[in-house]
Amino acid sequence: ENYNNNLDLNNLTKFLDKNIFKIEKLVGKFIKNIFLIIESDENLHVNLCVKKKNYDDLINQKNLENTLIEVKDLFKENYHEQNIMHMIINNYIINGKNYSSFTTDLNSDHLCLEINFISISNDLVFAFDKILEKYQIKISQYFNGNYIKNFFKEEDIELPEMTYKLKNGHNNNEVILIPKNIENKGFFEKFFQLFS
Repeated sequence: ENYNNNLDLNNLTKFLDKNIFKIEKLVGKFIKNIFLIIESDENLHVNLCVKKKNYDDLINQKNLENTLIEVKDLFKENYHEQNIMHMIINNYIINGKNYSSFTTDLNSDHLCLEINFISISNDLVFAFDKILEKYQIKISQYFNGNYIKNFFKEEDIELPEMTYKLKNGHNNNEVILIPKNIENKGFFEKFFQLFS
């Protein structure tokens, strides 16, 4: 554990020791998978801007998907010690004009995207996995609490409901990354549920 963080992992262990069996009894089943919401300055925020040549007549979903895959791979290649929590498209620039959401079938030679990545260190993922392994609990997905709260800052809803909404595509500009082994769908459908 070569990271310096302000998360007290000992308190997490104490909380789980004291409460996990009470929680399981209350819900009437064993807890196997959880979503973990982290509010920490330890999360890495990286903004990338990419400009891709378009060889088709029109900018379409396929162009966007291919570009997003390349940008995600570029992030993973350069930040291999990080685990992506959120991948958000902040801006679409087509023909020098800014768009806040994807507009299909525009004629352009290039597609330019401004993308924000929020990630968590693999060391921290390993530490959480190690703690929860004792209780046979796996973390299905990590979420950044600050991003979630800022996205819903005007609304009066609880953090779990906010997280549920974002997980299910409430932000049309967030790329939902789905583990490859979850469902037997086509590659793009599995990787990007951006247009549902």
